[in-house]
Amino acid sequence: MEPGEEMKEVAKRELFEEVGLEAKELELLDIFSGPDLYYQYPHGDEVYNVVVAYICKEYSGTIRGDEDEVQDIQFFELDKIPSQISPPDLPIITRFINEVRA
Repeated sequence: MEPGEEMKEVAKRELFEEVGLEAKELELLDIFSGPDLYYQYPHGDEVYNVVVAYICKEYSGTIRGDEDEVQDIQFFELDKIPSQISPPDLPIITRFINEVRA
């Protein structure tokens, strides 16, 4: 987050910078925090993430991953999401799936 930025602006900017997509509209999914969002980086640093997650239903651009920040990027059908997901991402993805199927 840059000084003075609003969370929606951050989400739109990061989506474009990291995966090349421009969000047209964002809807707040939720704010996630707590022990489920703990992560230890390979170099040993430990963090408890706070994630503001949005749903983006309309976007433009061509999907591509930023080489410095994205190892791989793909779209998946909800019933074909890989089982090997970073643990702090799991509660967010689970909540999204439950929201979409509700």
